[in-house]
Amino acid sequence: MTSLNTLSAAGGGATPPLRRRTFMMATAAGLGAAAAPAAGAADGPAPAAGPYEGSQPTQVTVNGQVHRLMLQPRTSLLDMLREQLGLTGAKKGCDHGQCGACTVHVDGRRVASCLTLAVKTDGCAVTTIEGIGSADGALHPMQQAFIDHDALQCGYCTPGQVMAAIACVREGHATSDAQIREYMSGNLCRCGAYVGILEAIRAAAPQMLAPEGRRHA
Repeated sequence: MTSLNTLSAAGGGATPPLRRRTFMMATAAGLGAAAAPAAGAADGPAPAAGPYEGSQPTQVTVNGQVHRLMLQPRTSLLDMLREQLGLTGAKKGCDHGQCGACTVHVDGRRVASCLTLAVKTDGCAVTTIEGIGSADGALHPMQQAFIDHDALQCGYCTPGQVMAAIACVREGHATSDAQIREYMSGNLCRCGAYVGILEAIRAAAPQMLAPEGRRHA
C-alpha cells in the first residue's frame, strides 16, 4: 500500500514530508480561513441601538403637571420619576417592592413605584412626596405630624412612609393602633422609628378627615 510519505516524495524534493500532524493542521487552517468571511457576512454590522429604541409615547400627570414622554417598556415608574423628571423624593431602597421607600400614589392608590412600569401610568395621575404640600408652601398634615412626633431618624425611608401613611388614612385603615401597624407593615424603617410613625399617623388622621383638612387628604 502506498503511504502518505511515498506520495509526498513523488511530488518532488522541495515538498516536506506529508505527515498526519501537518495534514490536520493545514486542513484546520484552511477551514478557518474559509469560514471567517462567511461568518462576518452573516453577522453584518450590529444595528445602532439608540437610547429610545422601542420606546412608547406616554402621557402622565405628575403632581398636577402633564408630561409627554418617550419611555422604554422596561422603565420603572421610580426610574422615570428620578432620572427623567428629577423628582428624587421617592427613594430606591430594595428595588424589589419589599421596603416601601419608593411609595407613590397612582390615581390615589399607593404603589411601589420600583415595581410599576412607567408606561402603565399612561393617562394616570401620579403624586409624589414633592406634590402633597399646599400651593402656599404649607406642609401636608402628615408631614407636619412626622416632624412633631420625631417619626424619623436618617430620613431615607420617610418619603415612602409619609405617602403610605396618607394612603392608610384615606383607605380608612387608621382607626386603631393595630390597624395602622398592619397597613403600614409594607414600609420598613431600618432606624426603628416605628413608635414615632404610629404617633404621627394617629395625630394626623383627625386633621386629614376634618372638613378643613380634607383638601390635604
